This record gives sequence, C-alpha cells and structure tokens, in this order.
Amino acid sequence: MKYFASIMLLTAASLQASAVVDKNFDYHVDRFADIEVLRYEVPEFDRLTPQQRIMVYYLSQAAQAGRDIIWDQNGKYNLQIRKLLENIYTNYSGDKNSKDYKAFEKYLKQVWFGNGIHHHYSTDKFVPEFSIEFFNTQVAALPDTMLPLNEGETREELVATLTPVIFDPTVMPKRVFQDGSADVVLNSASNLYGDGVTQEEVEAYYNAIKVPNDPEPISYGLNSRIVKEDGKIKEEVYHLNGLYGPAISKIIYWLDMAKSLAENDAQKAYITKLIDFYITGDLKLFDEYSILWAEETEGDVDFVNGFIESYGDPLGMTGSWESYVNFKNQASTKRTETIASNAQWFEDNSPVDSRFKKDKVKGVSAKVINAAMLAGDAFPSTAIGINLPNANWIRAAHGSKSVTLENITEAYDMASHGNGFNEEFVIDNATSKLMDDYLYITDMLHTDLHECLGHASGQLLPGVDPDALKENGSALEEARADLFALYYLPDQKLIELGILDNPEAYKAEYYKYMLNGLMTQLNRIEPGKDIEEAHMRNRQLIAAWILDKGKKDKVVELVKKNGKTYVKINDYKKMRDLIGQLLAEIQRIKSEGDYQAGVDLINKYAVKVDPKLHKEVLDRFATLDIPPYRGFINPILQPVYGDTGEIIDVTLVYDEDYPQQMLRLSNDFKTLGY
Repeated sequence: MKYFASIMLLTAASLQASAVVDKNFDYHVDRFADIEVLRYEVPEFDRLTPQQRIMVYYLSQAAQAGRDIIWDQNGKYNLQIRKLLENIYTNYSGDKNSKDYKAFEKYLKQVWFGNGIHHHYSTDKFVPEFSIEFFNTQVAALPDTMLPLNEGETREELVATLTPVIFDPTVMPKRVFQDGSADVVLNSASNLYGDGVTQEEVEAYYNAIKVPNDPEPISYGLNSRIVKEDGKIKEEVYHLNGLYGPAISKIIYWLDMAKSLAENDAQKAYITKLIDFYITGDLKLFDEYSILWAEETEGDVDFVNGFIESYGDPLGMTGSWESYVNFKNQASTKRTETIASNAQWFEDNSPVDSRFKKDKVKGVSAKVINAAMLAGDAFPSTAIGINLPNANWIRAAHGSKSVTLENITEAYDMASHGNGFNEEFVIDNATSKLMDDYLYITDMLHTDLHECLGHASGQLLPGVDPDALKENGSALEEARADLFALYYLPDQKLIELGILDNPEAYKAEYYKYMLNGLMTQLNRIEPGKDIEEAHMRNRQLIAAWILDKGKKDKVVELVKKNGKTYVKINDYKKMRDLIGQLLAEIQRIKSEGDYQAGVDLINKYAVKVDPKLHKEVLDRFATLDIPPYRGFINPILQPVYGDTGEIIDVTLVYDEDYPQQMLRLSNDFKTLGY
C-alpha cells in the first residue's frame, strides 16, 4: 500500500522536526499544464560505505531497467507513441516559438509524466493542443529508420493507428474506469487485459482457480495479463521467458550484481528469492520473497522492485511495475521504531470490534528512509509512505515493513514555502499558526501511523476473499489506514512515548485533513467530473461522512466568510469519536467482505462533487498559481571507476533537467521493442 501526499497542503509547516536540509538546494525543475517537476536531495548519502553506495547504484539500474514495463502496462500504444514523439522532439528544426510546437512540447512532457497518454492521477487521456496537420508534417519529416514500426507495418498504417489514439477523445478515454455501473475491464484503456476481455470473464476465471478457504492464498493476477484466444481466457504471465522477458532479464542482471554486495545473509536471501520469482513468475515464490523481505530489518540499504500495487487495475488485482531504492534515515527512524514497538497496544485499543482485531500483531517494522531512486509507477509521481507486503495472510503471520520517505516529504515542503495557501483557505490566524507549528510533524506522524499500523491492523474473518471488495477495495483500504492514523493522533499515548510534545498538535492534521477532503483536493478534478482516484475517494469519504454524521452537533461546518467557504471545526474531540465510528464500520466491511456496504459507502460519500463549491475552489486556486500535482526527477548516480575499470564508488549529480532525464532514460533503458 502507498500513502500519497496532499501536496498543496505541505506548505507553511516548519521543518523543526526534520533532518538538516540544504536551504540553497534548487528543488524546482519544470512547470507545465497542471504539474510541477521537482528534484529531491539525498542527504546522508556520504555516510554510506563505498560498497553500500555501489549496491544502491546496482539497485537503481535494476529500477530503471523496468521502465518500459509500466509504460506498456499503462497502454498498448504507449511505447510506440513515446518513441515517435521523442524522435519528433529531438529532430525538430522548425520554429520552436510557434503555437503548435509549444503545445507539442507540453503534450510530450505530460506523456512523460504519466508514463503514457493518460494522466497519472485522474487517468483521463491527455488532450493535445497541437493540430493533426502539425503532427502529420513532423511524422512525414522523419526517415523510416526513426519510425517505431511494428513488423510489417507501413508509415501510413502507423499514422492511421496512432492518430485517433492521440487525438480522438472517444478512443481509449480512461486508463482506469471504476464506475461500477458499467464493465470496468472493457471500459479501461490500460494494457492489463486483452481486447474484448470482460469483467465477468475475468472474475469467472479467477473464481474457478482460487482455492476456497485457502489460509495462504497467492495474489492471483498480480503478475499477469488476461487475454482471450479462440474465445478462451488465459493468463500471459510476466517472467523471464514470458511477457516482458527482455526487461526482466535486465532487472535480474542488476539484482544479481546487487546481491554480490548484500549487507547480510538475510538480505542476500530475499534478493535471491526475488530473482527466482522473476525467472519463473511463480507467485508462491513471490510470497516467499515478501516474507523474507519483511523480516529483514538490519540492513541499511533497501528497495522495492516488482509488480506491487494494484491501483492501476480496475479490479484491484494486477500489480503495476515499480521500484524504490533507499537507505535508512537513522535519526528519524527512532520515531517510527517507537511506534512499531508499541503496535500491540494500538491494536488492542482500537475502536473496532474485537472479532476483527489481531490477538498478536507480528513483525511490524518501520523506518524512515532517504529515497535514492524512484522508478516505474513510483516515478515521476511518488508516494511519501509505503507499507508492504500487501497479502493479508503474510501481514498476519509474518508482519510488514513500513517506510516513510522523509527526503521526498521535505522536498515537497521546501518547494511550497510562501505560496499563499494558508492565507487563502485556512479559516483564521490561530489555526494557521497551529499548522505552521505542527503540520509538518503531524503530517509525518499521520504517514507513519497510516503505513506502519493502519495497514497492518485488523484481520479478515476466516474464509473471506481478500478481493471481495472488488473495484472499491483500494479506496476502502486507504480509508481504513487513514482513519486508524487519524484516530490515534490525539491520543495521550503519543505524548507518553515522547513523539509529540503538545496535546493540541493533532488539530493541525485534523484541520488539514477536513479542508483537503471537503475542498482543496477538488483542485485536481476537472469541472463536471466525479472523483475516481482511490486516495481522493478515501479522503472525501472520510471528510464528507464526518460532516454528515456530525451535522446535528455541528462538529464540523462549511461556513461563509467574506463570501468565501471555509472549513470550521467546532469540536475536535467529537470529531475523533466520529473517526472511531467510521473506522469500526470500514474494518467490519473489510473483515466480513461486505461488498454491498462498501459500494453504498463509496457511492454516497466518495464520488460526487458539489459543482458550486468545486468552481469556487478552482477560482481561488487560480489566484495562487499552485500546481495541483508534483513529481520528481532523480539524481544521477555516477559511478567512479578505478584504474582497472571496476566501480570503486558512486557520487550524486543533480544537474539534469526534465527533458534531458527523460530522453536519457528512453535511450539507456529501452528494453521492450522499437
């Protein structure tokens, strides 16, 4: 599971609780459409040994080697379109100040950021603002050797195929379609399912092969594409000799290099098991790897690499390829270790039904990390917190590992100072000051509690299918983890543990959460659209439910002040009680696999948008010029070679701009066709 930042709200919070950062570091890289690209600093890289830095380099190469996989998963034409657009970009000799060229450049930057032709968050298809005539002229100017032709395909056929895919808004309009009123598989444009495959066929296929009441079920569909051949459904499995084999072979090579520098035997064992999984595609081996990975907590260097999160699948089964490479932030890890060591207390005191609590919380480990490389579905847009493995039975029997990406959070925060958000949206100076003083640490704590304890809490009743909540599973799971974190932020236990020093600090996060869930996240939604992304649905679900259920006592209100709408929290303690009630209900829904209750909750609170409030939010944001979305480019990990050509060390270089990095990655890590 991932936790994504409410980016526009990491604004005026102080860095009093963070590690030392370089205030002269240039975080800003590029700005286009609704996106700002940042760079992040990698503090403490120098404290690693040369061997550890080389291991980070090898793991980073393994991370980038899978780049083409996520592009292909996101859409069947994405790799072809990327190659064509990049060749137009690098060979263009016309007027670069022309309207068409500027629009083309913007579109290419959007496609790079989305790892394909759909928006990374809304999953709507990008709308080109350059003309078809401009496109045709530029394609005609390229020699055949620069055209990404399939075998036997002509130039004319290429243009005929790609033109509607790029320009026609009715063709492949939505990468992830999650409106349960229609077939979510047929209406999704991702490449996780073959042409003509239906939701009913996918569900029937997996229902037929799942083992009833299996106490240790594999993650069915995690690493495969469902296709229809001669009317029959079959799986194309991702592995060395199967789908994505050329990319996987490169990943294996670099993982094997990293294994030779493993910090301990346990680390070497889980890398070996991950390689075995990539070779075979056997999901039982993936479970074995996940257990070994979760239980290894001594190493400084760590990584995620594989088919992990299923937000990109409308049915929540197939994992998008992603990778994080990181190492421990030693000072801040003390905070998360304190939380993890008290996991049983938090579980025992949770407001959920005792039937759904774990009698014994096992193996919860947590750490704060410095990211050194982001890749696949974690790049350029990334989470700020991760909790894995996702398999419920592994979490119950073997525990989980939670990480908070502190240098990413710091980059968001440092790039946001002085943007005027608080002055525009926060109801009064007292609340604004509370957020100035405590939002950074409470936001970090919210991430810690969400990832470390929230996702690790609770249990399914015997016989409940982990996929029972279907298309709503991701949103409800994120809501469950958010509610767990929110419930405990005001708890005296955090004061006793020395994690917070002010019992009123939690109010900064409570106010931010309600403001974001009810209002400010709407800046990410186009007029007339519903909310579809799982994390956004989660946040509106919680905030709207609290607003509704607390209406009688005016726990939270939307009030008018000088003609503008503001969130006003009148009773923080009652708000916490409501959070506990909703947590108990969503835990029940998950533990019992109550699909219909989940549908009802999502449809009532999480999807629809008040058009008048939406317009007001968009108008107010327009005066601030704050981008709704942010993401990152990576530093360059530059090998240092010895006299005989071997790598003896690695240094960090921060001098690439956004197009340079994207073109370099496309050139150096092209593993799948074209």
